[in-house]
Amino acid sequence: MPRIDRADLIDFACTLLARQGMEADKAIVTAEVLVEGDMIGHDTHGLQLMHWYLESLQEGSLNGKGSYQVVADKGAGFVWDGRLLPGAWLLTTALDQAVLRAREYGIVGAAIRNSHHTCALSAYMRKVTDQGLIVQISVSNPAAARVAPYGGTKPLLTPNPIAMGFPTTGDPILVDVSASITTTTMTQLLAKKGERYPEPWGLTAGGQPTDDPREITENGGTMMPLGGALKGHKGYGLALMVDLLGQGLSGKGRANTTAPGPLAQSAYIQVIDPNFFAGLDAFTEQSDWTANAARTNSPAPWNNGPVRVPGDSASRKRRRALTDGVPVADGDWARIAKHAERLGVAMPAAA
Repeated sequence: MPRIDRADLIDFACTLLARQGMEADKAIVTAEVLVEGDMIGHDTHGLQLMHWYLESLQEGSLNGKGSYQVVADKGAGFVWDGRLLPGAWLLTTALDQAVLRAREYGIVGAAIRNSHHTCALSAYMRKVTDQGLIVQISVSNPAAARVAPYGGTKPLLTPNPIAMGFPTTGDPILVDVSASITTTTMTQLLAKKGERYPEPWGLTAGGQPTDDPREITENGGTMMPLGGALKGHKGYGLALMVDLLGQGLSGKGRANTTAPGPLAQSAYIQVIDPNFFAGLDAFTEQSDWTANAARTNSPAPWNNGPVRVPGDSASRKRRRALTDGVPVADGDWARIAKHAERLGVAMPAAA
């Protein structure tokens, strides 16, 4: 598995996207978010997606040019129609605006409809928490259905990830979970390789638990909500929250009879400034204490190491990537190399 210098890898990814027709401002942000995904260990949502993005640009389902449409803007809340522009650029731009406005309003929320794929939500949060702010992001895809409501068998929802980032005086606390046990990308990758889930994470079309991802990709089955067959009502509830925050507040979702394409995501973001409450120092006093209390908790016998706080592994992997280079899986690197040859872009050397 090659490791590539972060700056070189971002420049390479940006050049590929630009050569395929994405405008420069969108290409650089998309490249940064994809590389960040690999840096923090979310390799299913890093450069593994590059071939799909390039093919989507080529055939037109990903719009690489222009800007969003402002649907509503009331200062502390705004709504955009993303016009199938890159999700990385839309979310980053919206978060940048929300950060600026949060200094004035304290809490700022925004909803985006008709966004293209939004990558790994964890890849956005550190830039916000490093500024002493709290961030929340959630995303659903009303143009698709892969998860049945708890107790049902017909696909209705998508994995609907929800993420929150909290500042501390050290590494941030970064919570990023899907409302389903697994993700669409992981399901498709395992099915393609002929591999199985480690546990029954899916349901057959008849509603029976299964560890075979091909039941979902080929035979009409569904991914189970977080909590599985016994406690899936919890993931189901989270999925409904994500659906309604992004789709309900943006005014575009499953209730609409048409979608602009098979991928038209709806997102909700929120940025909170602790200084509008008890203050940043008061907040980090609590977040530091809680994080330390969790990390120093006596580990259970089945835990092969100390107790971690969400985001610890990402921070550790990110630090190594900054010093040793960003890892890219051999298969992904080979597939990207074919696009690079087609587009006339030189491959960067290993770190």
